[in-house]
Amino acid sequence: MITQKIFNDTETAFKLKSDDELNRALFLFGMINRPTLVKIGTSLTRFSLKMHLPVEGLIKSTIFNQFSGGESTDDCLPTIEKMYTKKLHSILDYSVEGKEQEEQFDAAMKKKISIIEFAAKRKELPFAVFKPTGIGRFAIWEKVTSRVTLTPEEEEEWKRVQQRVENICEAAYQNDISVLADAEETWMQGAADELMERMMMKYNQEKAIVFNTIQCYRWDRMQYLQDLHEKGKKNAFRVGAKIVRGAYMEKENERAKKMGYVSPICENKEATDVNFNGVLSYCLANLDDISVFIGTHNEVSNYLALQILEDKNLKIDDDRVWFSQLYGMSDHISYNLARKGYNTAKLLPFGPVRDVVPYLIRRAEENTSVKGQTGRELSLLIEEKKRRRGNLQKQQEIKEQPGLRRR
Repeated sequence: MITQKIFNDTETAFKLKSDDELNRALFLFGMINRPTLVKIGTSLTRFSLKMHLPVEGLIKSTIFNQFSGGESTDDCLPTIEKMYTKKLHSILDYSVEGKEQEEQFDAAMKKKISIIEFAAKRKELPFAVFKPTGIGRFAIWEKVTSRVTLTPEEEEEWKRVQQRVENICEAAYQNDISVLADAEETWMQGAADELMERMMMKYNQEKAIVFNTIQCYRWDRMQYLQDLHEKGKKNAFRVGAKIVRGAYMEKENERAKKMGYVSPICENKEATDVNFNGVLSYCLANLDDISVFIGTHNEVSNYLALQILEDKNLKIDDDRVWFSQLYGMSDHISYNLARKGYNTAKLLPFGPVRDVVPYLIRRAEENTSVKGQTGRELSLLIEEKKRRRGNLQKQQEIKEQPGLRRR
């Protein structure tokens, strides 16, 4: 039985953090733990960047360095290599959002492919990732999802979007690097689901190269997974499922209320937790057909996965099962899982400071909406600081003992 509370080991969790880095994390999570401060801070940050005020240095030394690997792949290498000394893998995520021009989408596709090729040369990087709206306008994904008739120009635009996705998945296949497609708002997700299913059918014949993301705060996702599983068995392809709780809850509920349709989101956090754990259990019960990437900061869900793996007598490093958390968060889960030998990776965002800030702001806002998450982070950081102080005090007392003084 998984009875030992491995996630309480703060020494393992924060082994790589200097005292200064620990203090920075304490400060930031103390701020994030106050929703009012987060709202004020994010509004000021957006305004400052819009007005081109000289705040990039401050942003880089605080929130950027906490939650990002750097501005380039080379910047990220020291962090990647340092984490790997603790058996913790990395996933490079070029986190530039909100682009609208075709040349920007082409550039983003080329960047993703270059990251795949970079990852293929390094054992620390088992996955790549892309965001569908990072390689095509949100509006075109939305139109295809709603099945409205496209203009001839939009038809050509949609063909280019599909080709970019194809190019990324082909590069992943050729380089034997699995690729994770992010999930986004429901009103664009239908087109993404259908396209990623086609990619799985083409590239997942032997192993899971292409993974689609399942946001379990949607109450319909268990049925979606079961249907996808049946299609996989019928068409002889392996399902790649990245499972998360979700990131657009407030936006989804507000839109549903405004437009008068039933919200696609579970009624509360408890229902979301039940749904996530159900989807998790389904994936782990069907590993002959499904490879699962478990993206969660929830300790109960992680313990559940460990227990199921033990009950099924599976190797803890079974390559069909991966665990992941975001860089700068939940180190108590990531490092302790890696230390025990489970396949574990940190999602490591990077990119120009100004371009990555919208991504980091969204992460900060998400954290304030997850009950207890930031408080747990804060309490563990405080505990580790106390542990270090206690050790320092013991060392000082030993040095001061007369019998241990240098003779």
